[in-house]
Amino acid sequence: MTNVDEKDRWIYVAVEDPGGDEKFVGLHDTDADISYIPAFDTKEDALSCLVNMPRRNNRKYEVQAVLFDVLCEDARNNGFLIFLTDASGKVIERITP
Repeated sequence: MTNVDEKDRWIYVAVEDPGGDEKFVGLHDTDADISYIPAFDTKEDALSCLVNMPRRNNRKYEVQAVLFDVLCEDARNNGFLIFLTDASGKVIERITP
């Protein structure tokens, strides 16, 4: 993590159904039985990975910036971890909110 105060840190995530019933895109690793939200330090990294993320039919997806503490609260309330990920999809850090 960076030296930025976490409550003021912006990160990027994929969002399903933006502007409507939007929700952060969460994934599930069936081998490890872990649910997680992929998060990125830059919008470019998020856009690079978005094209390879599994998607549901007839849904719109986009990358949005979100405050780190807002993402943590949502992840915690819904049983997800946060995986800070690079542009290639490699997990840089696993975060338990």
